[in-house]
Amino acid sequence: MRVLFDTNVLLDALLTREPFAADAAFLFLAVESGQIEGFISATTITDVHYLVGRQTKSAEIAITAVTRLLTLMEICAVDRGVLEQSLLLGLTDFEDAVQVSCAIQTGLDAIVTRDVAGFTGAPISVLSPGELKNRLIS
Repeated sequence: MRVLFDTNVLLDALLTREPFAADAAFLFLAVESGQIEGFISATTITDVHYLVGRQTKSAEIAITAVTRLLTLMEICAVDRGVLEQSLLLGLTDFEDAVQVSCAIQTGLDAIVTRDVAGFTGAPISVLSPGELKNRLIS
């Protein structure tokens, strides 16, 4: 299964945000073991760097987080075609629409996010971390 990780799931794992960290860490391990293929959009990298740095007040920790993601995940391009498709999707949140467009353009199976409701109307499967975890263990 090829899955795009939304920023909130990445931050849950990288910052050990409770009560979400366990499911996010499980999914990171599933990527590391090859049980699933993990993808992130190119724009997610800059968001993670900024948010981890702000939360931890450490540029070093932010770079370590980015390095881990670059090692673990495949990167989906964000180009003019992705952005134009995002505008046409009709989702209320443009950032979520960009994630959907990246997943579609890359031919992914699903998006994993804690904000499933924000992806209502997306033409791709959208799963919570718990739902994806349950699929993997069943």
